[in-house]
Amino acid sequence: KISRKVKDVVCLTDIELMAIEQLKFNIDRLNYVKDVFLFSCYTGLSFCDLSTLTKTDIQCTGDVHYIKRNRAKTDVQYIIPLSVKAMYLLEKYNYNLPVISNQKTNAYLKEIGDMAGIKKNLHFHLARHTALTMMLSNGVPIEIVAKIAGHTNIRQTQHYAKVVEQRVLAYASKLN
Repeated sequence: KISRKVKDVVCLTDIELMAIEQLKFNIDRLNYVKDVFLFSCYTGLSFCDLSTLTKTDIQCTGDVHYIKRNRAKTDVQYIIPLSVKAMYLLEKYNYNLPVISNQKTNAYLKEIGDMAGIKKNLHFHLARHTALTMMLSNGVPIEIVAKIAGHTNIRQTQHYAKVVEQRVLAYASKLN
């Protein structure tokens, strides 16, 4: 029986995310990639699900806007509430985010990471890791994060909780 080694989850810190948010480019392609990456950081959408997102996937109940559909990879339904920042990006592009190929996106993200002074290997899936880890860090119950992520079971979400535990312990060590 072949077992898979579980990789450590790498995500952006609040400071790194803010550094990317504050970047302004004179080159449209970098602004587009930055905005699509940030949208994923705010929502946790994978590249595949983001690239097929349409305006009809956005629903509204009262004042809450959210994405509700099935995940391409697992066919599991997810529901993602949209923050003010996520809604701003959707409205900026008239609900049609400028998604280019995953390969080009990752190449441009390396440029963006260098300009933001981020030492981590910036790639699109890092946005999903960042979103899910931040949700857990902000006290969102793991069951809800699993539903947002479209995971087939909660065990898939639990490796993000390990990162949160490490962040709490790192913070606690600074208190002493």
